Amino acid sequence: MSVEKLVHALVAADVQFIIIGGVSAIIHGSVHTTNDIDIFYPRLRENITHLTRALGPFHPRPVDLPTGLPFLWDESTLRNTTLLTLDTDLGRIDLLAEVSGLGPFEQVWEESPEVELYGRKVRTLSLRSLIAAKRAAGRDKDLRVLPELESLLEAQEE
Repeated sequence: MSVEKLVHALVAADVQFIIIGGVSAIIHGSVHTTNDIDIFYPRLRENITHLTRALGPFHPRPVDLPTGLPFLWDESTLRNTTLLTLDTDLGRIDLLAEVSGLGPFEQVWEESPEVELYGRKVRTLSLRSLIAAKRAAGRDKDLRVLPELESLLEAQEE
């Protein structure tokens, strides 16, 4: 997964987004690894246009879509879905327009700290929001990382 190239492409295209999931946990100090990046984005027309253009050069295609089946990467694809898991030339990217356990994008944006990542300023979930999202997802892989994230939050608040 080339997180650096993705971050540069999204920022260069003026995409509004928040890094969530495993990469967000790593930004906050987690030692867990991840094979993808999860991006939370608002479904505003202009933002969808920017996101479509930013990812287009990396040949996005739904994960597990059989070879040979057509897929059209365009704005209506993003407008008509809330979760899209993509294989790209950069690696796997999960695009989420909604995230369980969190409020609307605008509220989460305000609560998300700005961090520098690969020389670019981006937003990532706060540790508290990341913990809420992992708990709401309830998957084994999310629940396994909770003790570490809670320890990082406790250390941060001291």
